[in-house]
Amino acid sequence: MKRISDLERKYVLDVLDNEFNTSKNSIYNNKLEAAFASKFKMNYAIGQINGTATLHTALHAIGVKPGDEVIVPPLTMSSTALAVLQNGSIPVFADVDIDTFNISAESIAEKITNKTKAIITVALYGLSPEYDAILDLCKKHNIGLVEDNAECFLSKYKGKYVGEFGDFSSFSFQASKHLTAGEGGMLLCNSEEYANNARRFSSLGYAGVSAKQGKITREDIQDPQYSRHVAVGFNYRMSELCAAVVLGQLERAEELVETRIQVAKLFDKAIEGSNVVRLQKTPDYCLNTYWSYSLVLNTDKPEVDWYKFRNLFKQNGGDGYYAAWKLSYFEPLFLEKVQNMPGVTQKYVKGLCVNSEYLQPRMIQLKTNYWDLKEAEIQAEILQKTLNQY
Repeated sequence: MKRISDLERKYVLDVLDNEFNTSKNSIYNNKLEAAFASKFKMNYAIGQINGTATLHTALHAIGVKPGDEVIVPPLTMSSTALAVLQNGSIPVFADVDIDTFNISAESIAEKITNKTKAIITVALYGLSPEYDAILDLCKKHNIGLVEDNAECFLSKYKGKYVGEFGDFSSFSFQASKHLTAGEGGMLLCNSEEYANNARRFSSLGYAGVSAKQGKITREDIQDPQYSRHVAVGFNYRMSELCAAVVLGQLERAEELVETRIQVAKLFDKAIEGSNVVRLQKTPDYCLNTYWSYSLVLNTDKPEVDWYKFRNLFKQNGGDGYYAAWKLSYFEPLFLEKVQNMPGVTQKYVKGLCVNSEYLQPRMIQLKTNYWDLKEAEIQAEILQKTLNQY
């Protein structure tokens, strides 16, 4: 199977044949947004330039203000926390569950203050967080929920797609993601008010855009007295070329996602009976779609053994594997600058999020984007051999 097929090429060529004619420069954006909203049974979809812009937009659209607190996990790409900073707000780190690696409702509850205005959950590696418990907290404290689903597509929680739970849900089409156009992002929501806010914020504050209208026509603005800007906004709009590629990917989504699941099943067999590693736990009521296949190395010396195991895996012909990101609050930006920002009360020191700190140096992320399953079978055999040798 090809990651990018003739379908995506056909749509891209159609955009190019239109030569970016302004009257035809939103066809694929409109088609993509309608298809995305329909897929997830949501009222509104808004295409954007990437999956960090989407988070910034979502926070603004639900009314999170500068100085407000937003609870985020530290065990993820720091873009999640950076989007909070972009909004002028304060990221507050809650720990993750030791088994699922996802943000813990219990830890969230401990971090809520009267300044907390939103939670950003991350469906890490393709697995949903515990939405029921988190939504209960949101309702109890009148807190907004933004789903960061950059690594998650067509996963399910108790029969519903991840993406159907938050005030907003955010998706990314960066090169490594389930669906890709190299870059791009998508926001979903059900509230017309929030969708209007999001559209204007991502479209330079234009008066003429709305929840379902992302483009201003030339006819709209041919008036010397026309007032264009009614709010502060950024230019976060998705390009037509990007939309064309993502539309093709969306129409092939099931086969693209199923391939990753099949790769994960091969790795499942490879680690059977091993006490060297343990797998991210997927509850029975969840469907994991495996942006990566994530393991934890059972060791008391990760600073040695993580590299030792990786070197052995590569010596055996393995593709290698990826490290988990340094915890956000241990990044130099947070230690040296964010820590000293007005309003930041957390101390970025060891012990802030003990589960995250235990997991991060021990995590092994095997890629699942093998579009030829024979290649994945070889990697699974190498993994099993390495486990047996270690």
